[in-house]
Amino acid sequence: METTTLSVNTGGGETVQDLTGDAERFVAGRGDGLLSVFVPHATAGLALIELGSGTDSDLLATLRDLLPPDDRWRHAHGSRGHGRSHVMPAMVVPSLTVPVLGGRLALGTWQSIALVDLNVDNQHRTVRFSFLSG
Repeated sequence: METTTLSVNTGGGETVQDLTGDAERFVAGRGDGLLSVFVPHATAGLALIELGSGTDSDLLATLRDLLPPDDRWRHAHGSRGHGRSHVMPAMVVPSLTVPVLGGRLALGTWQSIALVDLNVDNQHRTVRFSFLSG
């Protein structure tokens, strides 16, 4: 298995960041296999989603509705509503797998790989790409 890490700066605000180009560069020329994408953080997740059409804003709005940034959370250190960031990975999971065919991601036409982060207290994220040859 081949692996690498990517450092991502989320800017310290709620964000959906496109990782597709980074993933494409990592698998380029590697043949057939599986790409594993993993974020080793308790407050970030990954999504396969259409980006650039407003869906990323819709996702953040939906997460804000489901996980309000208020004082209801028992996990209550950091900024107001920080506990919701620890609940989010149960819904927006921290890992995903994408088939790779001929060194190219086998994504659907409108699918992108996105980092989802609601944690305004930590703007430095690590993403691990791992390729398993098939």
